[in-house]
Amino acid sequence: MYKRRNEVERLFHCLKGFRRISSRFEKLDVMFLAFINFALVVDGLR
Repeated sequence: MYKRRNEVERLFHCLKGFRRISSRFEKLDVMFLAFINFALVVDGLR
């Protein structure tokens, strides 16, 4: 269980690297979630 928690914490740390997510530029929830999905794809391709 600790290993999964560590993976989730690393994921959030990685997402905070995207300034657009951390400062919440998007006003619509749909656009915010779309950019989170985009950031996850970019992180997955690394």
